[in-house]
Amino acid sequence: MSQSLARALRILAELGEGPRTLDELAATLGVHKTTVLRLLRTLEQERFAYRDDAHRFHLGSRLFSLSGAALEQRGVRDVAAPHLAGLNDLTGQTVHLGVYEGGEVVYLDKYDSRHAIRMYSRVGLRMPLHATAIAKVLLADLPEPRRRRVAADIDYVPHTGNTITDPAALLDELSRVAAQGYAVDDAEHETFIRCIAVPIRDAEGRAIAAVSISVPDVVLGREQVMDLLPDLQATARAISDHYGYTAPTPR
Repeated sequence: MSQSLARALRILAELGEGPRTLDELAATLGVHKTTVLRLLRTLEQERFAYRDDAHRFHLGSRLFSLSGAALEQRGVRDVAAPHLAGLNDLTGQTVHLGVYEGGEVVYLDKYDSRHAIRMYSRVGLRMPLHATAIAKVLLADLPEPRRRRVAADIDYVPHTGNTITDPAALLDELSRVAAQGYAVDDAEHETFIRCIAVPIRDAEGRAIAAVSISVPDVVLGREQVMDLLPDLQATARAISDHYGYTAPTPR
């Protein structure tokens, strides 16, 4: 761990105990005040800390939102489990639960299909951000500037002939996903698998996770996979209800 990062984390831990002055933080870290002030300015810019009128430093709003997201993500697997199991029983297809965390989309849970063809996926596995339905759903929920930054940083590995391979195409796709409320992986990650995904939302309307159904093309065609969308959406709504989400009233 770099020295600056270690010091910044120590500052946050100290602020977690209560407000501190610059002098107090410098004394705790055992470094000069200019070093601490430089770190604090960065933390302030990123909203991890803020300074009040008495020049004392506090934990910032960014930490509160991150801590809330961490709690929700850790708990969503247990909340979702009976609903995902029910969807798996109803459709007989592979069901995944995924979250966006630390710039990556990972599987939190998986329910295998009843047929012999299985997907190469497991809990904890990272998903390509440009080639999976769950990743598209979660990225589509990001604010536009952040969405663009993420799209610019992706390594666009062409997993199949259908894989999106540039930022502009991905951003167009994410706009469609945001508008329609679901995403499709049309054999973009694996040549023989189609997948549809929808978001799970909290009381503020944020996508805290996503749930998907994945089907081999030898089992169901594209239109038949899309016929599963209402059941998938009903499952996501049931999980979202637990978090207090209320869907906007249609005009």
